[in-house]
Amino acid sequence: MKLFSLIIATTFFAVSAFGVSPVSRNINRQAVRKAPLRKDSASTSPLFRDAAKTRGGAVPGWAAYNGALDKKPILTKALTSLAGFAIGDFLAQAFLSNDPLNWVRLIKLAIFGFIYHGPSGHYFYNWLDGKIEGTDGKSVATKVAIDQIFWCPIFMTVFFSYLGLVNGDSFSTITNKIKNDLLSACQGSWKVWPIVHAVNFKFIQNKHRLIFINGVQIAFNMFLSLIGSKA
Repeated sequence: MKLFSLIIATTFFAVSAFGVSPVSRNINRQAVRKAPLRKDSASTSPLFRDAAKTRGGAVPGWAAYNGALDKKPILTKALTSLAGFAIGDFLAQAFLSNDPLNWVRLIKLAIFGFIYHGPSGHYFYNWLDGKIEGTDGKSVATKVAIDQIFWCPIFMTVFFSYLGLVNGDSFSTITNKIKNDLLSACQGSWKVWPIVHAVNFKFIQNKHRLIFINGVQIAFNMFLSLIGSKA
């Protein structure tokens, strides 16, 4: 229960960082009518502020990260997921385990983020956004359903298979692991990710989906690292 509370809290922090907030009702309507429209307004999001226009600047490295996304999107997203999985497992081992830090396990999970989570997320969300355009309620709900009903079991199956292979398990052991833990892993996902992805598909632009997901998934990766390391 504490882990899922942490995931929800992480979601709100990520949403806040991306400037997604409810519209205040205490708006001076006359001022709004007189104010000129600026597409590049520096006040639209605390994360995307233009350092040249806003005192205090933007998040350090954000412009460079966006440049990397434009030039090398797959590599950048792979590195983003590498960091997300590494941090998630480090926190899981630090706060949810009494054993010494297992660097081998951490590296294995980080590699999974790099070789699969980042690249597959790039192609999957590009495909999904291309097939279902728009941010209306129906489009968002459809994307969330596809992500959780179809993509989630595929992702979890690949995750368990990868861990089994790098740990030297037999195919029968990997198969039993998938049979025993796939449903519980998906159920854990269904408790959290429909809400997260509703925000993701509604407010976050395509190129930033992976970093938003990884921001939330640091907490969820703690759950994955625990269930993945379970015998």
